[in-house]
Amino acid sequence: GPLSERPLLEVRLGELHAWIGTCTFSPRGLRGAVQRAWSSYCAKYIHVRRGGPAGISMLLAGYCLLSYAWNYQHLKQHRWRKYH
Repeated sequence: GPLSERPLLEVRLGELHAWIGTCTFSPRGLRGAVQRAWSSYCAKYIHVRRGGPAGISMLLAGYCLLSYAWNYQHLKQHRWRKYH
């Protein structure tokens, strides 16, 4: 099919630059991309008949990493320091 309708995982590395050029970076386009990503994540890991803990644990791990990244500067200043 056309390059603009292919999902990211089906785009070859040589076509990546052209594929990114077809994307819209307006607020509406970005919102639609996030919505599509969230719905595909839910379809694959959350809304399944016999799901395991993988989907929820991925969300929790992502939250932990994001929270650590946001608070890194604050945590870096309050480390235990060894005075010589």
